[in-house]
Amino acid sequence: FVSNMLDLMQRVVFCALLGSVCASCPPRCECSEAAHTVKCVSKDLRGIPAGIPGYTRNLFITGNQISRIGPESFRGLENLTSLSLSNNRISEVESHTFLRLRSLRSLDLSNNQLAVIHPEAFTVLSQSLRELNLSRALYNYSSVKDLVTSLRWSSLGTLRGLDLSDNNLIFLPPRMFSHLNSLQRLQLSNNSLVAIQNSTLSDLEQLEELDLTLNALKTLSEEGLQELDSLPRAAVLLGDNPFTCMCGIEPFALWLNRSQDRIRDAESLMCAFPASMKNTSLLAVGSLTLGCYERDAGADLALQTSYVFLGIVLGFIGLIFVLVLYLNRKGIKKRIYDMRDACREVWEGYHYRFEMDSDPRLSQVSTSADV
Repeated sequence: FVSNMLDLMQRVVFCALLGSVCASCPPRCECSEAAHTVKCVSKDLRGIPAGIPGYTRNLFITGNQISRIGPESFRGLENLTSLSLSNNRISEVESHTFLRLRSLRSLDLSNNQLAVIHPEAFTVLSQSLRELNLSRALYNYSSVKDLVTSLRWSSLGTLRGLDLSDNNLIFLPPRMFSHLNSLQRLQLSNNSLVAIQNSTLSDLEQLEELDLTLNALKTLSEEGLQELDSLPRAAVLLGDNPFTCMCGIEPFALWLNRSQDRIRDAESLMCAFPASMKNTSLLAVGSLTLGCYERDAGADLALQTSYVFLGIVLGFIGLIFVLVLYLNRKGIKKRIYDMRDACREVWEGYHYRFEMDSDPRLSQVSTSADV
């Protein structure tokens, strides 16, 4: 009897433990304790579900209708190392949302609509975060400015990879990445960047990969080239940009030839404009368009010649004019005297009439005559 009771109690305890494990998985989610993984994919969730098991290391909450996340969203998940929140329509990330996730190394917020990013949104107590994916996640330029503040205040000094691709970025705020001293990979592809400037890439000495493909770069200015030169370890990708191969692109083309070991796709870079240069290798542009300066020098010489010829013609005309004046000096002098005498007579006539009109005696005589 005693042995039967012990066996029954063991079964009850086992069932209770089994039930607790089963109950620990949130509704509409799939949990695997063996894989330390929880998936809540495309379940129309409106918030982060409660009751996520503490053993979870990999959490996938994607394809839902979650609008905001905050500090209360991930309590009790100190073991979490990888968190994917992509495609949830998240618009707001509050400060300290991930603060207690001591083991968090990878955070994916791609394909969201981040309009408000609070200053310490990405702060993690142990500074364990290594990968941050914000591809197709920023709602507008205001959110870009919020992101800059958050990158500065969230203590991301150990971040290794940052993905900002597909965000319609036209230009980057000054010193945007200056607080990410350990950054090794920066993805800026498929945006609308028109220039690299304002010390955007300063203090990224550890950067190993920079992806600038599929942007709107027509050339790279001297300032942009200096910024790229400040990344001695970085391999750069520049493909699929609308490079305009006209006069002035030579410094970029020459720099490209010198930097082929760092520009991974240098040999595939082609001119997009003008039509006469389309599909011409940028590596060959330096020698092809140096003629711009030769043509400019020829144009300057022609312009200078025109100025000299014009000066000679004007000088010749002036000389003829002076000669005519000299030959007709007597007649001109007589005409000047005649004009002077005529003007004097007219002036004396006006002066006489003025004296007549202003004499009171004459006005009285005129009045008596009328009577």
